Amino acid sequence: MTDLLDPRVDFVFKRIFGSEQSKDVLLAFLNSTFIETGESPLTEITLINTFTDKDSPEDKQSILDIKARTVEGKLINIEMQLFNPYNMEKRTLFYWSEMYSHQIKKGENYNLLKKCVTINILNYSCLDNERYHNVFHLREDHTGIGLTDDIEIHVMELTKLDQHPVPMDKGGLVNWLLFLKGIDPSNWEVLAMNEPMLKKAMDTLEFLSQDAATRMAYDARMKALSDEKSMIEGARAEGEAKGKVEGRVEGRVEGRVEGKLEMARELLALGVDMSAVVKASGLSEEEIKKLLPKQ
Repeated sequence: MTDLLDPRVDFVFKRIFGSEQSKDVLLAFLNSTFIETGESPLTEITLINTFTDKDSPEDKQSILDIKARTVEGKLINIEMQLFNPYNMEKRTLFYWSEMYSHQIKKGENYNLLKKCVTINILNYSCLDNERYHNVFHLREDHTGIGLTDDIEIHVMELTKLDQHPVPMDKGGLVNWLLFLKGIDPSNWEVLAMNEPMLKKAMDTLEFLSQDAATRMAYDARMKALSDEKSMIEGARAEGEAKGKVEGRVEGRVEGRVEGKLEMARELLALGVDMSAVVKASGLSEEEIKKLLPKQ
Protein backbone atom coordinates (compact mmCIF):
# COMPACT_ATOMS: atom_id res chain seq x y z
CA MET A 1 0.00 0.00 0.00
CA THR A 2 1.17 3.53 -0.79
CA ASP A 3 2.23 5.52 2.25
CA LEU A 4 -0.88 7.32 3.40
CA LEU A 5 -1.06 11.08 3.68
CA ASP A 6 -1.68 12.39 7.17
CA PRO A 7 -5.39 13.27 7.52
CA ARG A 8 -4.48 15.64 10.39
CA VAL A 9 -2.95 18.06 7.88
CA ASP A 10 -5.63 20.70 7.27
CA PHE A 11 -5.19 20.52 3.50
CA VAL A 12 -5.93 16.78 3.46
CA PHE A 13 -8.66 17.08 6.10
CA LYS A 14 -10.55 19.54 3.92
CA ARG A 15 -10.19 17.30 0.88
CA ILE A 16 -11.76 14.43 2.83
CA PHE A 17 -14.58 16.33 4.55
CA GLY A 18 -15.01 19.67 2.80
CA SER A 19 -16.14 18.99 -0.77
CA GLU A 20 -19.64 18.58 -2.18
CA GLN A 21 -18.81 14.97 -3.01
CA SER A 22 -17.97 14.27 0.64
CA LYS A 23 -20.80 16.23 2.27
CA ASP A 24 -22.34 12.96 3.48
CA VAL A 25 -19.03 12.13 5.20
CA LEU A 26 -19.03 15.48 6.99
CA LEU A 27 -22.67 15.01 8.01
CA ALA A 28 -21.87 11.60 9.53
CA PHE A 29 -18.90 13.03 11.43
CA LEU A 30 -20.99 15.93 12.78
CA ASN A 31 -23.80 13.62 13.85
CA SER A 32 -21.31 11.44 15.74
CA THR A 33 -20.13 14.62 17.45
CA PHE A 34 -23.56 15.97 18.38
CA ILE A 35 -25.14 12.63 19.32
CA GLU A 36 -22.33 12.10 21.83
CA THR A 37 -23.44 15.31 23.58
CA GLY A 38 -27.13 14.40 23.54
CA GLU A 39 -28.18 16.60 20.61
CA SER A 40 -30.51 15.56 17.82
CA PRO A 41 -28.83 14.40 14.60
CA LEU A 42 -28.70 16.70 11.58
CA THR A 43 -30.58 15.76 8.45
CA GLU A 44 -28.87 18.09 6.01
CA ILE A 45 -26.03 20.63 5.82
CA THR A 46 -24.86 23.18 3.29
CA LEU A 47 -21.14 23.70 2.79
CA ILE A 48 -20.19 27.38 2.81
CA ASN A 49 -16.51 27.15 1.78
CA THR A 50 -16.12 23.96 -0.20
CA PHE A 51 -12.68 22.72 -1.23
CA THR A 52 -11.61 23.87 -4.69
CA ASP A 53 -8.46 23.40 -6.72
CA LYS A 54 -7.75 27.10 -6.10
CA ASP A 55 -7.04 26.31 -2.43
CA SER A 56 -3.26 26.56 -2.53
CA PRO A 57 -1.59 24.91 0.49
CA GLU A 58 1.13 27.59 0.39
CA ASP A 59 -1.27 30.53 0.13
CA LYS A 60 -1.85 32.07 3.56
CA GLN A 61 -5.17 33.45 2.28
CA SER A 62 -6.52 29.96 1.56
CA ILE A 63 -9.29 28.94 3.95
CA LEU A 64 -8.46 25.42 5.07
CA ASP A 65 -11.06 25.06 7.79
CA ILE A 66 -14.60 23.87 6.97
CA LYS A 67 -17.76 25.93 7.36
CA ALA A 68 -21.28 24.59 7.08
CA ARG A 69 -24.87 25.70 7.73
CA THR A 70 -27.72 23.54 9.00
CA VAL A 71 -31.31 23.68 7.76
CA GLU A 72 -32.21 25.82 10.80
CA GLY A 73 -29.42 28.27 9.97
CA LYS A 74 -26.95 27.17 12.66
CA LEU A 75 -23.35 27.79 11.59
CA ILE A 76 -20.59 25.25 12.17
CA ASN A 77 -16.86 25.79 11.77
CA ILE A 78 -14.41 22.88 11.94
CA GLU A 79 -10.68 23.44 12.20
CA MET A 80 -7.89 20.88 12.30
CA GLN A 81 -4.67 21.92 14.06
CA LEU A 82 -1.62 19.73 13.49
CA PHE A 83 0.72 22.00 15.49
CA ASN A 84 0.07 24.15 18.53
CA PRO A 85 -0.49 27.79 17.40
CA TYR A 86 -0.52 28.85 21.11
CA ASN A 87 -3.25 31.06 22.62
CA MET A 88 -5.76 28.59 21.16
CA GLU A 89 -8.48 29.62 23.61
CA LYS A 90 -8.34 33.30 22.57
CA ARG A 91 -7.94 32.36 18.91
CA THR A 92 -11.07 30.19 19.16
CA LEU A 93 -13.15 32.98 20.70
CA PHE A 94 -11.90 35.45 18.11
CA TYR A 95 -12.91 33.27 15.15
CA TRP A 96 -16.20 32.30 16.81
CA SER A 97 -17.05 35.98 17.34
CA GLU A 98 -16.27 36.76 13.70
CA MET A 99 -18.55 33.96 12.53
CA TYR A 100 -21.32 35.14 14.88
CA SER A 101 -21.13 38.90 14.18
CA HIS A 102 -20.81 38.59 10.40
CA GLN A 103 -24.28 37.05 10.14
CA ILE A 104 -25.94 40.45 10.18
CA LYS A 105 -25.19 43.90 8.82
CA LYS A 106 -25.02 47.05 10.92
CA GLY A 107 -28.51 48.12 11.92
CA GLU A 108 -30.14 44.71 11.40
CA ASN A 109 -32.06 43.05 14.22
CA TYR A 110 -30.06 40.93 16.66
CA ASN A 111 -32.75 38.26 16.64
CA LEU A 112 -31.48 37.28 13.19
CA LEU A 113 -28.31 35.88 14.79
CA LYS A 114 -28.16 32.07 14.76
CA LYS A 115 -26.21 29.68 16.94
CA CYS A 116 -22.54 29.24 16.01
CA VAL A 117 -20.61 26.06 16.79
CA THR A 118 -16.83 25.80 16.66
CA ILE A 119 -15.15 22.38 16.54
CA ASN A 120 -11.41 22.32 17.10
CA ILE A 121 -9.61 19.04 16.43
CA LEU A 122 -6.16 19.31 17.99
CA ASN A 123 -3.10 17.15 17.55
CA TYR A 124 -1.86 18.25 20.98
CA SER A 125 -3.24 18.59 24.51
CA CYS A 126 -4.38 21.93 25.88
CA LEU A 127 -7.01 21.15 28.53
CA ASP A 128 -6.21 19.88 32.00
CA ASN A 129 -8.36 16.75 32.03
CA GLU A 130 -8.43 13.27 30.50
CA ARG A 131 -11.43 13.76 28.20
CA TYR A 132 -10.71 13.61 24.47
CA HIS A 133 -13.93 15.54 23.72
CA ASN A 134 -14.85 18.64 25.75
CA VAL A 135 -17.84 20.90 25.06
CA PHE A 136 -18.18 24.48 26.32
CA HIS A 137 -21.26 26.70 26.67
CA LEU A 138 -21.99 30.03 28.35
CA ARG A 139 -23.50 29.30 31.77
CA GLU A 140 -23.93 30.98 35.17
CA ASP A 141 -21.34 29.85 37.70
CA HIS A 142 -23.61 28.91 40.64
CA THR A 143 -26.86 27.71 39.12
CA GLY A 144 -25.60 26.40 35.79
CA ILE A 145 -28.37 28.14 33.85
CA GLY A 146 -27.43 29.12 30.32
CA LEU A 147 -27.24 32.76 29.30
CA THR A 148 -27.67 31.82 25.64
CA ASP A 149 -27.32 28.66 23.59
CA ASP A 150 -25.75 30.61 20.71
CA ILE A 151 -22.17 29.71 21.65
CA GLU A 152 -20.91 26.13 21.60
CA ILE A 153 -17.25 25.16 21.40
CA HIS A 154 -15.98 21.60 21.01
CA VAL A 155 -12.35 20.74 21.71
CA MET A 156 -11.18 17.30 20.55
CA GLU A 157 -7.64 16.34 21.57
CA LEU A 158 -6.24 13.42 19.57
CA THR A 159 -3.33 12.95 21.98
CA LYS A 160 -5.76 11.78 24.66
CA LEU A 161 -6.66 8.76 22.53
CA ASP A 162 -3.26 7.13 23.06
CA GLN A 163 -4.59 4.67 25.61
CA HIS A 164 -8.05 4.28 24.06
CA PRO A 165 -8.76 0.72 22.84
CA VAL A 166 -10.17 0.20 19.37
CA PRO A 167 -13.95 -0.08 19.88
CA MET A 168 -15.12 -3.48 18.66
CA ASP A 169 -18.88 -3.27 19.11
CA LYS A 170 -20.02 0.29 18.44
CA GLY A 171 -19.47 3.32 16.25
CA GLY A 172 -19.34 6.92 17.32
CA LEU A 173 -17.02 9.90 17.42
CA VAL A 174 -14.04 7.98 18.81
CA ASN A 175 -13.91 5.88 15.61
CA TRP A 176 -13.57 9.04 13.50
CA LEU A 177 -10.91 10.48 15.79
CA LEU A 178 -8.88 7.26 15.81
CA PHE A 179 -8.93 7.33 12.01
CA LEU A 180 -7.75 10.95 11.98
CA LYS A 181 -5.04 10.19 14.52
CA GLY A 182 -3.60 7.65 12.08
CA ILE A 183 -4.54 4.28 13.55
CA ASP A 184 -3.02 1.33 11.67
CA PRO A 185 -5.07 0.58 8.51
CA SER A 186 -5.34 -3.04 9.67
CA ASN A 187 -7.95 -1.71 12.15
CA TRP A 188 -9.90 0.30 9.59
CA GLU A 189 -12.41 -2.46 8.90
CA VAL A 190 -13.29 -2.67 12.59
CA LEU A 191 -13.68 1.11 12.86
CA ALA A 192 -15.93 1.30 9.79
CA MET A 193 -18.04 -1.71 10.73
CA ASN A 194 -20.41 0.33 12.90
CA GLU A 195 -19.64 3.70 11.31
CA PRO A 196 -20.21 2.93 7.61
CA MET A 197 -19.63 6.44 6.24
CA LEU A 198 -16.12 6.28 7.71
CA LYS A 199 -15.31 3.79 4.94
CA LYS A 200 -15.83 6.54 2.36
CA ALA A 201 -13.40 8.80 4.26
CA MET A 202 -10.85 5.97 4.28
CA ASP A 203 -11.30 5.37 0.54
CA THR A 204 -10.83 9.09 -0.12
CA LEU A 205 -7.61 9.17 1.89
CA GLU A 206 -6.26 6.17 -0.04
CA PHE A 207 -7.18 7.82 -3.36
CA LEU A 208 -5.53 11.11 -2.40
CA SER A 209 -2.42 9.28 -1.24
CA GLN A 210 -1.99 7.73 -4.69
CA ASP A 211 -2.50 11.00 -6.59
CA ALA A 212 0.78 12.63 -7.63
CA ALA A 213 -0.60 16.18 -7.80
CA THR A 214 -2.13 15.87 -4.33
CA ARG A 215 1.16 14.57 -2.95
CA MET A 216 3.00 17.59 -4.35
CA ALA A 217 0.43 19.93 -2.79
CA TYR A 218 0.67 17.96 0.46
CA ASP A 219 4.46 18.32 0.58
CA ALA A 220 4.12 22.05 -0.03
CA ARG A 221 1.58 22.37 2.77
CA MET A 222 3.76 20.38 5.18
CA LYS A 223 6.68 22.71 4.42
CA ALA A 224 4.48 25.77 4.98
CA LEU A 225 3.20 24.36 8.29
CA SER A 226 6.72 23.44 9.39
CA ASP A 227 7.98 26.94 8.56
CA GLU A 228 5.06 28.49 10.45
CA LYS A 229 5.70 26.24 13.46
CA SER A 230 9.41 27.15 13.50
CA MET A 231 8.57 30.86 13.26
CA ILE A 232 6.05 30.69 16.13
CA GLU A 233 8.31 28.64 18.37
CA GLY A 234 11.30 30.82 17.50
CA ALA A 235 9.38 33.97 18.44
CA ARG A 236 8.16 32.31 21.62
CA ALA A 237 11.69 31.24 22.60
CA GLU A 238 13.03 34.72 21.80
CA GLY A 239 10.32 36.27 23.97
CA GLU A 240 11.09 33.94 26.87
CA ALA A 241 14.84 34.63 26.57
CA LYS A 242 14.21 38.38 26.50
CA GLY A 243 12.01 38.07 29.56
CA LYS A 244 14.74 36.22 31.46
CA VAL A 245 17.36 38.83 30.53
CA GLU A 246 15.05 41.68 31.54
CA GLY A 247 14.30 39.88 34.78
CA ARG A 248 18.01 39.50 35.58
CA VAL A 249 18.72 43.15 34.71
CA GLU A 250 15.79 44.31 36.81
CA GLY A 251 16.99 42.14 39.68
CA ARG A 252 20.48 43.61 39.50
CA VAL A 253 19.10 47.17 39.41
CA GLU A 254 16.86 46.50 42.39
CA GLY A 255 19.80 44.95 44.24
CA ARG A 256 22.00 47.98 43.59
CA VAL A 257 19.30 50.39 44.74
CA GLU A 258 18.70 48.41 47.91
CA GLY A 259 22.44 48.38 48.57
CA LYS A 260 22.60 52.16 48.26
CA LEU A 261 19.65 52.57 50.61
CA GLU A 262 21.24 50.29 53.19
CA MET A 263 24.51 52.23 53.00
CA ALA A 264 22.65 55.51 53.49
CA ARG A 265 20.79 54.13 56.53
CA GLU A 266 24.04 53.05 58.16
CA LEU A 267 25.74 56.41 57.49
CA LEU A 268 22.78 58.31 58.87
CA ALA A 269 22.82 56.12 61.96
CA LEU A 270 26.46 57.09 62.49
CA GLY A 271 25.52 60.76 62.27
CA VAL A 272 27.29 61.44 58.98
CA ASP A 273 26.46 64.77 57.38
CA MET A 274 23.71 64.70 54.70
CA SER A 275 26.01 66.00 51.94
CA ALA A 276 28.52 63.24 52.69
CA VAL A 277 25.78 60.59 52.62
CA VAL A 278 24.59 61.89 49.23
CA LYS A 279 28.11 61.71 47.85
CA ALA A 280 28.88 58.26 49.27
CA SER A 281 25.58 56.54 48.34
CA GLY A 282 24.82 58.21 45.01
CA LEU A 283 21.25 58.84 46.16
CA SER A 284 19.55 62.21 45.99
CA GLU A 285 18.94 64.26 49.12
CA GLU A 286 15.19 63.72 48.70
CA GLU A 287 15.65 59.95 48.61
CA ILE A 288 17.80 60.05 51.72
CA LYS A 289 15.37 62.26 53.63
CA LYS A 290 12.73 59.53 53.22
CA LEU A 291 14.99 57.26 55.30
CA LEU A 292 15.06 59.64 58.28
CA PRO A 293 12.81 58.87 61.24
CA LYS A 294 9.52 60.76 61.08
CA GLN A 295 9.39 63.62 63.62
